Amino acid sequence: QSFKLLGFLDVKNVPCARESVLYGSVGSLVMGLGHFLATSRVRRSCDVAVGGFICTMLGYWFYCRYNLAQQRIRQRMLKEGMRNRILFEGSYLDPGKEQTGSERSDS
Repeated sequence: QSFKLLGFLDVKNVPCARESVLYGSVGSLVMGLGHFLATSRVRRSCDVAVGGFICTMLGYWFYCRYNLAQQRIRQRMLKEGMRNRILFEGSYLDPGKEQTGSERSDS
């Protein structure tokens, strides 16, 4: 069963959304409670908690999406390298094959 945050962010199917909301809620709790213990001002502590939620959620969102993009790039490069390895295996273009003297003079 899917859960939509604010009606448009599908937490189950969007990568990094679940973790961002969870880390944001923990950040909100820590920052709001910390501010309350330091100042004993309830209304201001709630404001700090909301700001902490937004900052923590967005911070982790961008961090997670950046790492996901890097991982997808590495996967694409690895997939292309494996495809080329299979394509050129056994031919004179094979980078893993040691070239003999006669093959070096041809190229």
